[in-house]
Amino acid sequence: MAKMEDLRTKTDDQLGEQLTSLKREQLNLRFQAATNQLERSARVKEVRREIAQIKTLQTERAKSATAQG
Repeated sequence: MAKMEDLRTKTDDQLGEQLTSLKREQLNLRFQAATNQLERSARVKEVRREIAQIKTLQTERAKSATAQG
């Protein structure tokens, strides 16, 4: 779970940039899988999990901001 702790230290802008980058990578991995050029099939799962972790963290932050405001 060290990964989630690293994500918690990042700002909202940094998380957004990382999310955009991961989505782009996910698209490229899908194309590689479709053309049988994918070298590490496990990377697809890793990217999907990282995207989910970032979205979860963004949701937590949004809920806490509305609860405080």
